Amino acid sequence: MSGDRPPIIALTAGDPSGIGPEIAVKARAALGAELPFVWIGDPRHLPAGTAVTEVTHPAAARDVAPGHLPVLPLAFAAPASPGLPDPANAAGTIAAIETAVRLARSGEVAGLCTLPITKKALKDGAAFAFPGHTEFLAHLAGGVPVVMMLVAPGLRAVPVTIHEPLARVPQLLTEARLEMVLRVTHAGLRRDFDLTAPRIAVAGLNPHAGEGGLMGNEEATIITPVLDRLRAEGMALAGPLPADTMFHPAARARYDAAVCMYHDQALIPVKTLDFAGGVNVTLGLPFIRTSPDHGTAYDIAGQGIADPASLIAALRLAADMARARAENWAGARG
Repeated sequence: MSGDRPPIIALTAGDPSGIGPEIAVKARAALGAELPFVWIGDPRHLPAGTAVTEVTHPAAARDVAPGHLPVLPLAFAAPASPGLPDPANAAGTIAAIETAVRLARSGEVAGLCTLPITKKALKDGAAFAFPGHTEFLAHLAGGVPVVMMLVAPGLRAVPVTIHEPLARVPQLLTEARLEMVLRVTHAGLRRDFDLTAPRIAVAGLNPHAGEGGLMGNEEATIITPVLDRLRAEGMALAGPLPADTMFHPAARARYDAAVCMYHDQALIPVKTLDFAGGVNVTLGLPFIRTSPDHGTAYDIAGQGIADPASLIAALRLAADMARARAENWAGARG
């Protein structure tokens, strides 16, 4: 990344039967030259009348005329019908992700933003063996440990366990897992959010953070030992804290990220603060990845009413993270 030129972000097509093509076009109209992302997909899947400029390499996106969507064309097997996912397009959806990762790892784009996919269509059409984007991206990166962070204005939240039944959380909450999440989160905040000494608040698992063992002992037996070890290394960690008092404005001002023990503990405050504009970030990858924090929305696909706010926020955050990573990498080398 050189001078004041905005970084180029690769935007994957996602499931072409969802709202992805529509919000990609809306994001281009909103961002213009501010952020010249390149969409990777089949131009046939874009809304009728979309002004498209096909490019052969991402850097050409900077020279595309205003009002035109820069497209790195990738042929899919079939047309797309809004609201009706087609397994025939599974291979193309996967190829778009693989292409974006290759471009990011080669330095041709500064990061990638992924539009929503549907796991069932990918499994049915291409034997996709991963629970979702995050696990697939970790696989493409060589199996590195990764962490999901949700970002809204004034809050970054990380769940230690993600899409798991609540009854399984106590068994999945181990010292090793919690330590990995804290280390990856701490490193990601330093590298990609330009926070020299990140402050991390850690929630308890139980009501009132266990209240001295009266409401559970995971805080004493699992969470506190990990926090004590990492504090001894110099990490600024608060907790374990009662989750019900962690997310009001005064509390949020005291930390840079909140690490939560399970899915809803992290996502409810994020979606309460900004339901339409939350962003999903994957920390721990050797490249930057963000995504809008919503799904394919088949029920409204093709109607022209999908809100691009989360995608716009995800693209802007990817660009901001790319700038921070470039500066930190240059500083580390210098």
